[in-house]
Order: sequence, then C-alpha cells, then structure tokens
Amino acid sequence: MKKHLSLLAAILAAGSFSTPALAVDHYVSANAGISWMGDVDAAGDKAKLKAGYGLLGAVGCDYGSYRFEAEAGYADNNLKSFNGIDLDGDVSVYSLMANAYYDIDAGGSVTPYIGAGVGVAQVSGHNIVESGTSGTPVNDNEMTLAYQIGAGVAIPLTSTVDLDARYRYFATTDFSTDFGNLNVDSHNLLLGLRVKF
Repeated sequence: MKKHLSLLAAILAAGSFSTPALAVDHYVSANAGISWMGDVDAAGDKAKLKAGYGLLGAVGCDYGSYRFEAEAGYADNNLKSFNGIDLDGDVSVYSLMANAYYDIDAGGSVTPYIGAGVGVAQVSGHNIVESGTSGTPVNDNEMTLAYQIGAGVAIPLTSTVDLDARYRYFATTDFSTDFGNLNVDSHNLLLGLRVKF
C-alpha cells in the first residue's frame, strides 16, 4: 500500500511539473499625448475644435500574448467655431474603459500590439460662449457609452519597464443635449510607460 502511495505521489508530482499554471504578470501604465477631436454635428450645426491633449492610466494583467486592463482616461479640446462663428470654451471627456490587447510576436525586442475596449464616458462642455461677447456661458455634461480601437508598439527599457507608443481612435455613442443628439470622437497619438510588478 505504501509503495502504491509513493508511486501515485511521484506521478502527481511529475504531472504538476509538466503542466505549470498559466503565468500572469501585472502592470500599471500611464500615457500622454495629442488628441484631435472630430467635428461635432448636431441637427445640421457643426462645431469645430482645436487639437488638445489626452491622458491615460491603466492597471492590467499580462498573459503573454494577451493583456486585459481597466483604464481611466481624460481628454480636453478647446472649441474653435460653431457654424463659422468663433467660440470660447472647451469640451472634456472622462472615460472608464475595459480593454483587451493582443501582443504580436515579431521575433525581436519590439512588440507590436492591437487592442480594443468598451466603457462609459462623461462628455462636458465648459464655459461655451461666442468669442468677444458678454453672453451667458453654456455648461453641460452627459454620460454615454464609449468604445475604442488602437495599435502600438512596446519597446523594453528594462526587464520590467516598457516604452509604449500608440495610436488610439476613441468614440462615443449618440447622447442627448440641449443642442440635440450628438456624439464625439477623436484620434490620439500617445507615449508612455508600462511597468510590470
């Protein structure tokens, strides 16, 4: 009996070494860059915005070829004009996203990747008023669904720190405002760091 138990223990031990648990690395990341928000159309009216900035922070799990993360983002763009009339004020977007990435094995130290995410966003207009006038500024904010797709490259700086350069397309679904139904979207170029722990 004791001999059989010893044999069983040896088999189980061998099995445990031949099928290791899936390795998981955890990481945090931070990115900053330029945000180009698209024209905002509402009931035939068009608002144009200037280039602004975007900030991202995330915490995630790295399973080798796949990564999953929770991300918080912020972008801000000053208004340029509304139907050709100069405007003051800005539009900001706060977002909370769940993202998935696929890291592509390119056979070198640089790792390209693609990704997508879904979540929610709060879109806010701040102190919107015609330039050079003393009119009452308009302020509004709405919560809506959001999605994003993107691609980038990770360049190792150390064994635990990667330089991260990425393109990100971000957009919301339609939401209702005092100006009618509208949505916002943006193209973003971002640079940052990803730190494993």
